[in-house]
Amino acid sequence: MSKNSSNHSVLLSGLVCATIGHSYSVSRKITNHINEYKCSTCGREVTNNYTGKLEILTNKLKDVNSNVAAFFQKKTRRLSA
Repeated sequence: MSKNSSNHSVLLSGLVCATIGHSYSVSRKITNHINEYKCSTCGREVTNNYTGKLEILTNKLKDVNSNVAAFFQKKTRRLSA
């Protein structure tokens, strides 16, 4: 019974986002220009692509963002020292 009700709530939240639009908030800051976002309604995760547009966050993009974040942190520490 609970599986059916949770599936029903996912469909409703997806319907709300489809009609009204997603309510994204920053979930992780990668660099000054790249962020990861999560919809507070349906839980959809997106990130900025190389042109600045939002793209669905896949496992491959999560790995890329983690590597970019590590590189960016090393670079900013080196420049500030």
